[in-house]
Amino acid sequence: MRKTIQAIIYSDDAGYVAECADLHAVTQGDTIDEVLANLREVIALALDDEDLAALGLSEDPTILVTLELEPLRRAG
Repeated sequence: MRKTIQAIIYSDDAGYVAECADLHAVTQGDTIDEVLANLREVIALALDDEDLAALGLSEDPTILVTLELEPLRRAG
């Protein structure tokens, strides 16, 4: 049984996008805090009334988030 649900957050023109490929879930937000809150909500909705064992998940999985950042570009 897996103890983590993996997700990735990256920036786009409209703010931030979070994708959870394990659950085929995608959400977005204007800020990192907003996209994190939205990600928790979309994962909770995706798991609502699901058999976690059938999905290969432990009874109380955690969310492991990877944040992709573009390198800082120096002026000049």
